[in-house]
Amino acid sequence: MSLAARALEAGHLVAFPTETVYGLGADAENPAAVAGIYAAKGRPANHPVIVHLAPEADLSYWVKDIPAQAQALIKAFWPGPLTLILARAEHIPDAVSGGQDTIGVRCPSHPVAQALLRSFKGGKGGIAAPSANKFGHVSPTTAQHVINEFEQETQIGGLIASVLDGGQSEVGIESTILDLSRLDSHGPVLLRPGHISVSQLAAVLGVMPLAADVAAPRASGTLDAHYAPNTPVVLLASAELDSCIQNLLMTGKRIAVMAYAELASVSSLTAYLHMPKDPVHYAHDLYAALRELDLAAADVILVQALPDDKAWQGVNDRLQRAAFDSRDVLAQLLAKP
Repeated sequence: MSLAARALEAGHLVAFPTETVYGLGADAENPAAVAGIYAAKGRPANHPVIVHLAPEADLSYWVKDIPAQAQALIKAFWPGPLTLILARAEHIPDAVSGGQDTIGVRCPSHPVAQALLRSFKGGKGGIAAPSANKFGHVSPTTAQHVINEFEQETQIGGLIASVLDGGQSEVGIESTILDLSRLDSHGPVLLRPGHISVSQLAAVLGVMPLAADVAAPRASGTLDAHYAPNTPVVLLASAELDSCIQNLLMTGKRIAVMAYAELASVSSLTAYLHMPKDPVHYAHDLYAALRELDLAAADVILVQALPDDKAWQGVNDRLQRAAFDSRDVLAQLLAKP
């Protein structure tokens, strides 16, 4: 662990596990190192990253102030999969914020991530880390996913100094992101749903967070199209799934399917994954499933739409972004023999 920490201190990149997904980390106070993250991922320079802190870290070093709402949420959910957007302290480089005056901070609960953070700068440093994948692609939930994604970058002399292996990520989707930087004018604003639900946040805050507005700070993983494999993804209601499969098969398409309900027939499919019927286990399996189906050499990945309720909000968010242009993709596939 000390070798990885020293690599970070020297300005290199290190991929490491968190309870959500694997992150690609750099010293958050080293703009050149943070630029290395953007270069490795192909990430737009104005798209902020999240700063990860050790449990004992001094949050007041990173932010201008810590409102009571943030203190209550930290007590309830840190360490854990919750990112808070707060006003950035002026001495912290804006490289981590995409040029904004806010900063996203969280304290991961994964033991490997915590050991790395405690070793890095004696536990006082922050590690800037988006997910360890090419920008817009499916996030990694194992060390092998990272290695597969960055094959050249992880070779000797590549951009990434090391990939720490902490097993499969427990949660499986990225952290919930809550904006607390505009409490006087907007109150708490949910920028990205995740494992920690809006109901859980409301129980601590005493108010229901608002939906993101056009003036909200930019945050990680909130673009319309995101989390997508190379194979086009089409999200379909249960009633449409069987008929769509038959129509595509008649045009000779190779079809991969991901569904939590039993299908009438799967023998003609190129690949099929039966998913869990509860949101926690579905989220845990989601990205590994998308990566597996992406390797099936199918023309399309059809995904059965999930229940539209708060328990599924985080998973629905990821699938809707992965399948952002579903209808256009489907129309093109059906039109081509």
